Amino acid sequence: MGKKEKTSFQLKTPKGTKDWEGTDMVIRDRIFSTITEVFKRHGAVTIDTPVFELKEILAGKYGEDSKLIYDLADQGGELCSLRYDLTVPFARWLAMNSSIKHIKRYHIAKVYRRDQPAMTKGRMREFYQCDFDIAGEHDPMLPDAEILRITSEIFESLGWQGKYTIKINHRKILDGIFEVCGVPTEKLRTISSAVDKLDKSPWEEVRREMTEEKGLDPTVADKIGTYVNFKGGRDLLSRLSSDGTLSANPSAKKGLGDMMLLFDYLDAFGVLDKISLDMSLARGLDYYTGVIYEVVTEGSAPASTGNTEGQKLQRTTKKEKSASADVDEDRSADPTVGVGSVAAGGRYDELVGMFSGKGQIPCVGISFGVDRIFSITKARMEKENTKAVRSNEVDVFVMAFGGKGFTGLLKERMEVAKQLWDAGIKTEFSWKVKPKLPQQFKAAEAGGVPFAVILGEDELAEGKVKLKQMGLSEDNPEKEGVMVSRDELVAEVRKRLKNLTDGLDEAAQMVAELKVQEKEDVPGEAPAIPTVS
Repeated sequence: MGKKEKTSFQLKTPKGTKDWEGTDMVIRDRIFSTITEVFKRHGAVTIDTPVFELKEILAGKYGEDSKLIYDLADQGGELCSLRYDLTVPFARWLAMNSSIKHIKRYHIAKVYRRDQPAMTKGRMREFYQCDFDIAGEHDPMLPDAEILRITSEIFESLGWQGKYTIKINHRKILDGIFEVCGVPTEKLRTISSAVDKLDKSPWEEVRREMTEEKGLDPTVADKIGTYVNFKGGRDLLSRLSSDGTLSANPSAKKGLGDMMLLFDYLDAFGVLDKISLDMSLARGLDYYTGVIYEVVTEGSAPASTGNTEGQKLQRTTKKEKSASADVDEDRSADPTVGVGSVAAGGRYDELVGMFSGKGQIPCVGISFGVDRIFSITKARMEKENTKAVRSNEVDVFVMAFGGKGFTGLLKERMEVAKQLWDAGIKTEFSWKVKPKLPQQFKAAEAGGVPFAVILGEDELAEGKVKLKQMGLSEDNPEKEGVMVSRDELVAEVRKRLKNLTDGLDEAAQMVAELKVQEKEDVPGEAPAIPTVS
């Protein structure tokens, strides 16, 4: 028999994907748990749908972004595609379950887009979305207001105190602006898609795309330009409402009325100071019908926005890009690429009806991009020199010591660990039969374990153990630990864990209050969109 040839291949993950491990997993899991807790607080139930859908289900729902859908190979069965988001599968599920007329639903799962990746900025081809949607007939703008309240709660719970802005607009206002400016009906969506690029491209570049690539009359484009650069709050709403040409348009009038009502509700929910009415926000997806929004923070926009060199880079035509750029190339180091929005959504009242044909189920929702939130969170931790994240959540390390003839007290350590596990306390111990005390302390310190339970033969004979809080200062009276009865160990550990948690929460609150006092909002002034430093 001849020699078996070795197969040569490169061990790597596909472009736009990554393995998750260690502290990155800890940070991401905390983001998941924080988001889920807020979702449940607002009465949501969860569902799950297949990772791939029939190709015809996804077709025609995403406008120009449809080219980013991953189609699966035809193997003699149904033509399928990997899901692009969680919204269209939810609408399909509602259409198939016609008995459900009202639901608050959340869904946390991976989605897939063949976009050009920028890995360190959370722009990936496989990534998690956390969706929250409200479906059913309700009085106007109430579900929309609660969605935005949920958005604020999540980012506050993540510790982003004030370091984000919720940009908001209304599709009907935009359509009204396009109509009064003279945009042909068949070009409404494609021009809307161009306007949506104003967060990362200068107006000159967007105008060029509308006129040269999409055939819009330059005079019409200039009229659009007088509107889409407006940003503000209630003052901007009043200004638009007093525009006779715009308010005479039925679509714009309906949208402005919705927004005035929504702003009243957001004021009641305490969210209005996080909101910026941004007329350039368009959301390129075809299925939105009403209010649209996205959340931005520092790092969302490309670092080169506003820079002459950056604008030169962004003016490269699509033909030039396709000829020179590798769509698989990681653009993490590209200054013209930012993280993008960290959450986005809006109202989509007609999507379910596209599937069922038996009437509409109005829906509104938002999707949180976990990988983008992660990239911002990690960058902030590094910038602020945040203490290293623990790779596990162990609260107690059980260890033992002794002199000559020390047996290791393995079974005794196992019994104490069992006692703590039975009480629901996260516990570890060394898997060596006769471990050395310094090695046990080193293992506890490496894991950031806050407490050690130390066993000694003499103490065990008296039914006692030593409970030590790790990291205390030399002058602390409990530096060497305190003796605790085995019968009282669980209660004492729980009490000290609670005291430790309460102390951390109090310190965090003090820091948050200090940050809030650093910059007070100017009355009547709209919140500024964070810029990249």
